[in-house]
Amino acid sequence: MTEHEVVRRFARAEGRVQGVGFRFFVQQTAMELELTGWVRNESDGSVTMEVQGDMSVIDTMMQKLKAGNGFCKVSNLILEGRDVRADEHSFDIRY
Repeated sequence: MTEHEVVRRFARAEGRVQGVGFRFFVQQTAMELELTGWVRNESDGSVTMEVQGDMSVIDTMMQKLKAGNGFCKVSNLILEGRDVRADEHSFDIRY
């Protein structure tokens, strides 16, 4: 059994992502995939997040976010690397 490397990614989602339950959708998806991190609305209408876990699982999450949930529509998703946080154990909605 190979050990998977834990990585952390910052993401900015643009499109119809505020006022449609997108943060809850992000949190629910992350928790189902056992990822940690946070998500929050930004004043420019985008939603930002940091997601931590196995890269292949993060890729799966990003595909789910791009597909949406019937209410949200991600038109652009930007990913950047971040340093892993060893002290993080949940996925939170930030306000």
